[in-house]
This record gives sequence, structure tokens and C-alpha cells, in this order.
Amino acid sequence: MPPASKRKAVSLPHRKTPAPARRGGRPTRDEAAQLRDRILDAATELFFARGYGATSIEAVAKRARVSKRTFYHRYDDKAALFGDVLHRIIEGLRPPPAIPLVAGADLTEILRRLAGLILHAALTPQALALHRLIVGESARFPKLAAAVTTEGATQEAIGLIAGILAQGASAGTLAFDDPRIVAEQFLYLVLSVPQRRALVLGKPMTAAEIDHWASAVVDLFLNGCRLRAAVGRK
Repeated sequence: MPPASKRKAVSLPHRKTPAPARRGGRPTRDEAAQLRDRILDAATELFFARGYGATSIEAVAKRARVSKRTFYHRYDDKAALFGDVLHRIIEGLRPPPAIPLVAGADLTEILRRLAGLILHAALTPQALALHRLIVGESARFPKLAAAVTTEGATQEAIGLIAGILAQGASAGTLAFDDPRIVAEQFLYLVLSVPQRRALVLGKPMTAAEIDHWASAVVDLFLNGCRLRAAVGRK
């Protein structure tokens, strides 16, 4: 064997360090929005078709073509999912931003217009299906009722109407004790009969009947508030 000083260095074949596996990055904003819509579309279909109680997380994930892990990365439970479904439906029922909620020359015109917008939203097929679901299942599922309360669309409408009525009271043309209670009564007066008839408890109103109903309800309501104001001034 040659001495160590004369040995040739043996070059070992160069081994490339393997590149680290590429991790899947976070989805883009558009991808995340599309995934959310897919989950909410699936959940909405199942909630309306089967009811809240009979709809499982597994069924929603399967219908949306996502894993349960992906689902739970976005929602803690079924109640949270329903809250998001509810929010999206309500947002879809709102008038476009270009259409003002409060518009009109006087209080009667403002309330008639607002009553018409409320009825238009509440009598759509999706709104009626949501109403059936909530009425039918919220008593058995407290979290479902809590999601409805949290969304607060009804409370928002009551607050808007109360503010309008308070302006009339401050001008001395209307009289009542609590504007929020009166606003709530106004809202139920507008909705109760048309909604009940649309829910197959009678013949649904035609578009002309709905317009007439909105005007008649506003006149009846304001006449009562004005009469009290007139009696109070005597």
C-alpha cells in the first residue's frame, strides 16, 4: 500500500441535498371565499331539506366536498355554521346599497316604503324557508335560537323603525310610551298576515294585495298614534 502522502484522494459522488417538500400555502382570498360559499351552499340545502337537527357536520362536509378537518378549521360547531348561513341569507335579502331604507316626503310615505321593503324581503322563498326552519326547530335547539338572536336582523329593523317614530314623537305628531315596543308592534302588524298566508296557511297575497296591505297597515298604525297625541293635547 502506498504511503499516505502519495494516496490519491477518492472523490465520492456528489449527493444533492433533497429539496424540502413544498407545503401547501394558504389559500388566496378568492379561494377561501369560494370554499366558504361551497360549505354554506351545502349547509343551506341540507338545513332546508332535512332540518337543523337531522343535518350532520359529516353530511355538510361530504356535500361540500371538504374534509371534516377543513370544516372545523372554519367553524366550531353546527350552531356557528348556521349563524353564518343565517347571516348570508339576511345580507342577500337586504336592498342594494343604492336603495335607501329611509326615503319619502313625510312620515306616512317613509313608513309605507319601509313596510314594502320589509314585506318584499320576508316573502321570498328563501326567507320563508328560513322562517319555517327557525319556528320548527329552535325550541329543541337553544344554540339555533341563540344564532338567530345574535344575528339580530329583527332587532336592527326595530331600531330603525323606533328612530323614525321617535322623530315623529319629538315633533308632537305622534304619542306613545316606548318607541321600541311600538316599533316591534308595527313590524309584526306588517308581517303577520302576509307571512302566515305565504306559509300555506291561506292563499298567498298578490303583489297588488301586498302593496295595499302595507299602505293600510301604516295608515291604521299612524292614526292610532296620532289620535293619542291629539287626546294628550286636550
